[in-house]
This record gives sequence, C-alpha cells and structure tokens, in this order.
Amino acid sequence: MEAPAAPHNPAEPGSSVQITVTSPEQMRELGRRLAKLLRAGDLVMLSGELGAGKTTLTRGLGEGLGVRGAVTSPTFVIARVHPALGDGPPLVHVDAYRLSGGLDEMEDLDLDVSLPESVVVVEWGEGKVEELTEDRLQVVIHRAVGDTTDEVRQMTITGVGERWASADLSVLAA
Repeated sequence: MEAPAAPHNPAEPGSSVQITVTSPEQMRELGRRLAKLLRAGDLVMLSGELGAGKTTLTRGLGEGLGVRGAVTSPTFVIARVHPALGDGPPLVHVDAYRLSGGLDEMEDLDLDVSLPESVVVVEWGEGKVEELTEDRLQVVIHRAVGDTTDEVRQMTITGVGERWASADLSVLAA
C-alpha cells in the first residue's frame, strides 16, 4: 500500500533557472523573453544591488508586454502604471527601496487591487509584498560590487507557488 502523497506547500519553490547576462542589451532581451511567460495576476519580485539591472530587466518586460510609456526607475514616485497598448495586461512597476514598512505601507499603492489585471513588478520588495499572493516569480541579480566596469550578472529566477510549479523557466536561458 502506497503512502499518500504529501500535500504541496504553495510557498515552496517551483522551477528555477540560473542565467548569466553579460550586457545591458542581454538584460533587456531577457526581460522581453520573460514577458512571454507572464500574464495578468503575476507578481515579479526583483532583488539585487544598486545598479544590478533591475530597471533594465523591467524595461525589457515592458517592451515584451507592449505597454505604453518609457519604463524608468520609479524610485522617487514609488510606482508607475504602464497601460497596455494591445490586448495584454498593463505593467505596474514599483520601487519599494524607500519604503521601510511591510505590506501595510504598500497598501497605499493598492497593489492588491491592481494585481489581478496587471503584471506587477516590485524592485526591493523582499519582506514587503510576499503576502499579496502565494504565487510569484523571484529574480535575484548578483553583480560584482565596488569600482568595476564588469557588466556580468549572475541571475537566479525562481517560481514560487502553484502558478510556477510546472513552468519551464529554462526557456529563459536560450
């Protein structure tokens, strides 16, 4: 007699992929490829040092999603909404760097209202937006720190929750 399967924990990581990016152009192209996997209701959390390429990746996402407006860092405005030019979802781009609180402080941005019909990308969102949904894509970007002109970035992209449990993120490494 077989033991029953253990229940799936939605907070467990689904698929994961490691990618090396060697230029800003490659980072934007990765964003365009990633956009093909995204749909309304997706939360993407970006982590990495200042200058790691989070906004460059998001710029590529915006291009891939076909949204209106130049995707630039929302550091001083906290959040920008880029409406879709076609049938796709709008992009909500949030920079939580200046926000010290958790989800309570983020509530003013109404991300819980925007999430079902948008792709929401949050830079510096660790410990602040995980409660929005059990499903999210976590993108961690590592780069050499200090006085360097090295453009190489080591990235780990991990799907968390049911939405990403069976996703083939290896297509991003192409």
